[in-house]
Amino acid sequence: MPRDDQWSGTSIGLPNFVCERDANFDWRKRMNSDILIIGAGPAGLAAAAAAADAGKQIDIIDDNFMSGGQIWRGGAQQQRDPRAQALWHKLTNKNNVRFHFQSKVIHTCRKNDGYELIVETQGASQSGMQSHVLSAKKIILCTGARELLLPFPGWTLPGVTGAGGLQALSKAGYPVAGKRIVVAGSGPLLLAVAASLIERGAQVTHILEQTPFSQLCQFGLGLLATPSKISQAIGLWRSLKSVTYRSNSYVQAASGTDKLTSVRVNMQGEEREIACDMLACGYGLIPNVDIAAALACELDANSNYPRVKVDEWQATTQDGIYCAGEGTGVGGVDLALAEGAIAGNAASNQKTQAEHYFAERDTWKKFAQRLHRDFTLRDELRQLASADTIVCRCEDVSFGQLQQHRDWRDAKLHTRCGMGACQGRLCGAANRFLFSWEKDLGRLPLSSAKIGSLQILNTEQKTPIN
Repeated sequence: MPRDDQWSGTSIGLPNFVCERDANFDWRKRMNSDILIIGAGPAGLAAAAAAADAGKQIDIIDDNFMSGGQIWRGGAQQQRDPRAQALWHKLTNKNNVRFHFQSKVIHTCRKNDGYELIVETQGASQSGMQSHVLSAKKIILCTGARELLLPFPGWTLPGVTGAGGLQALSKAGYPVAGKRIVVAGSGPLLLAVAASLIERGAQVTHILEQTPFSQLCQFGLGLLATPSKISQAIGLWRSLKSVTYRSNSYVQAASGTDKLTSVRVNMQGEEREIACDMLACGYGLIPNVDIAAALACELDANSNYPRVKVDEWQATTQDGIYCAGEGTGVGGVDLALAEGAIAGNAASNQKTQAEHYFAERDTWKKFAQRLHRDFTLRDELRQLASADTIVCRCEDVSFGQLQQHRDWRDAKLHTRCGMGACQGRLCGAANRFLFSWEKDLGRLPLSSAKIGSLQILNTEQKTPIN
C-alpha cells in the first residue's frame, strides 16, 4: 500500500499522466507554480494552453474527476467539440502543465509577491483525503457557474432536480431511459438538457420556458449576429421534434407522496397537471465568485448576480489575479474560451497575443447581454413558495420563517439559513431573488475541511488579503 502522502498511479481510475506523481513527493510540502489556474473547464483549459506556450509552470486544479467543467463534462477529450479535444491534446503533451483533479481550494492568503492556497485532494492518500499548499505568483480564476434553483411546493420531492444537474447525472451514468421527464425553467440550456436526456433514452414530454414568446423572438433575431448559434439551435430543434415546447409557461408545484408523480404548471395562462417521473427545473446560471471574494477581488453587484470585475486583460482589482469565463458573467463556451485565452496570454506577459482575441470576446459579450436581457425571470416566480415550502434544504428553513426577517444576516442568526453543508450556495442565490438579500461571500474556510488541513497554515508568516 502507498504511504498516506503518496499518489498511487491510477488509484482513482484516471489516466497515468493525470495521476502519477513522484513517489518521493510529500503532499504536505509546498508546490510552487508560476501560474495557478482554478477550474479545468473551457476557460481554464484555454488559459492554460495560452500560458503554457510561454514556458511557464502551470498548475490546474479542479474538484471534478476530469477536465471539461460543466460545459464539457465527462472529459474534454471525450467531447464532440473539436476545440475541447485540441486543447486537451495540447496540454497533455506539455511538460510544464500539471493537473490536480478531485481537488478543492479551502483557504487562501497572500505571501510576499504571490499567493498560497490550501488544497484538499480526494483519493490522494490511504485515508481518502490529503491536504497540501500551492504557491503561485499569479492566479487565473476559471470557477464557472452554478445553477439557480428556486423553491416551489414539492421541489424537495425525490425526482425533482436541477435541469443542468440531471444532465450531469445522466452523463455520469444515472439511468433516465424510459422515464417521463418535464424540463422547465429558463434559458437555452433547457434545450440542450432535453436533447441530452433524449439521447440517453428518456421520454421528455414537455419543455416549459417561462419567457414570453415575444422575448424569444427578439432573442432569435439577435442570433443573426452569431451564425454558429443558429446552426446549433437548428440541430437542437431537430432532436426535439417530438417534445411539446411552450413559452410563457412555468411550474407551480410538484406532487407525490414518496416520489414525484405529477407537476402543476401554468401553461400560457392555463393551469394544467402533467404526469411525469422526473422534473428537471433550472432558472439559468449564476457565477461562482466565492474564491474571488476570498481573494478580495472587487465584485460587480449591479448585475443580476455578483460577478468579478475585470479590465481588458481579464485582470481583477488584485495584483496578479485574473478571471475568465462565467465568473465574469455567464456567456457560454465561446465567451469562456476567448476570455481564457486573453487571461492566459496576459498572465504570461504575452499581451500582443491576447489582443488577437479581443474582437471575438466583444462578439460573445454582446451575445451574453442579449441572453440576460431576453431571459429575465418573471415576478410570478417569487410568489410560488407557500409558507411551509422549504427554502434552505440543509437546515430545513421554510419560506414562512424567512419572511419574518429583514436581511440575510438576521435570517441566518435566527434560523441557521445558509449554515448547513452547502454554506448557502443554493439558498443564498434563491433568497437574493426572493427577498433581494445579499449573501456574505468569501468567508474562510471556503468549504468544510479537515482541521489538519487548516493547521498547515503558519499564519505568522502570512499577510492577510485586504
